[in-house]
Amino acid sequence: MTPETSPGPKPATWRAAFAHRDFNFFQVARLLSILGIQMQSVAIGWQIYAITGRPLDLAWVGLAQFVPAAGLSLVAGHAADRFDRRGLLLACHAAMASLSLALLLTARSGSSVAPIYVVLIGIGVVRALLGPANQSTLPTLVPAAHFGNAIAWGSSFWQIATVAGPMLGGVAYAAAGHAGWVYATAAACAVGALTAVSAMRTRNGATRPSAQRGGVWAGVIYVRENPIVLGAMSLDLFAVLLGGATALLPIYAKSILHLGPSALGALRGAPAIGAGLMAVVLALRPIERRAGAKMFFCVALFGVATIAFGLSRSFALSLAMLIVAGATDMISVFVRSALVQLATPDAMRGRVSAVNMMFIGASNELGEFESGLTAQWFGTTPAVVMGGLGTLVVVAVWAWRFPELRKVDRLNDVVVEK
Repeated sequence: MTPETSPGPKPATWRAAFAHRDFNFFQVARLLSILGIQMQSVAIGWQIYAITGRPLDLAWVGLAQFVPAAGLSLVAGHAADRFDRRGLLLACHAAMASLSLALLLTARSGSSVAPIYVVLIGIGVVRALLGPANQSTLPTLVPAAHFGNAIAWGSSFWQIATVAGPMLGGVAYAAAGHAGWVYATAAACAVGALTAVSAMRTRNGATRPSAQRGGVWAGVIYVRENPIVLGAMSLDLFAVLLGGATALLPIYAKSILHLGPSALGALRGAPAIGAGLMAVVLALRPIERRAGAKMFFCVALFGVATIAFGLSRSFALSLAMLIVAGATDMISVFVRSALVQLATPDAMRGRVSAVNMMFIGASNELGEFESGLTAQWFGTTPAVVMGGLGTLVVVAVWAWRFPELRKVDRLNDVVVEK
């Protein structure tokens, strides 16, 4: 479907995506949605660790969300290709608002963490449906020529929410002394996202005969047979799976740096500060040549920053290393997102996006479980340092195993026919 464009002169390259009405409403919805989710994540992590004091309990936070997401992702991708994606987004935001209110009830009910994990399973289900619908919708809102600009600005808004969310969540938790206000605000953000999506006019994904081709497993088959897409997805999977330390930030804030929930919010937001700044740079000066090689270099630098963070005992140095990690990860995300979406026909984007979300979910939620488990076994600092070293090993192996990805020059070279 051709996206709506505003009449008048052609917009400047750096703001080309904003000429499309539905892109603007879509980004408002994503901004509010991620803001609420990030605020909520800080409150959940701090609340659980305050109740139990065990790193392993933080590991279960990631696993509770990953298991339903992994089980439903392929079905969710097929739904994004088969049904109206806007309708799916509306249902997901409504469900997320309800789940945030459920967390509010658990915060008031007592000191047990079991109800929190039950709600987290529900959040995992909703995020499994939301991810493919979001990712496959974006390419239909702007023409291909503006897609790189749309990714860059979309990533900027996402990072703004990722910066502000943890900080606001930590400050609100510290001011109120409990998680209730954080969960209430997250519910309000979900309602705002629901309102923004309802203002969109684009209908896509429904009644498309080609969406039936290959069924639920078509996305898996397509990714497996495309070395550029497979290499980009799996590089991010294993690099972040090993190198991510997000789940351990409550331990660093409380037990290593000896600070409070406000510091935890700052630590959680630091990677997004670096990523947000880099996203703006990419919007103004997009990657034009040697995209594959630059992605590999930045993933390696992400591993180095992770090692330095793990060894740091200075709050300022820890923040700086997390900012560097976020900036380098943003470049990897930008290149991977463009490669995956541009190298996939529209009738397949929902199912390919579902596979991508499985990889992302594994690297994030399952990565949190891995971090918590290794911290329980070996200690927090060794777990983070070993993860960073593992990321460097992954970069070396993938550069050898996927030469097609390493040699990608211009991103538009991988565009396929719709």
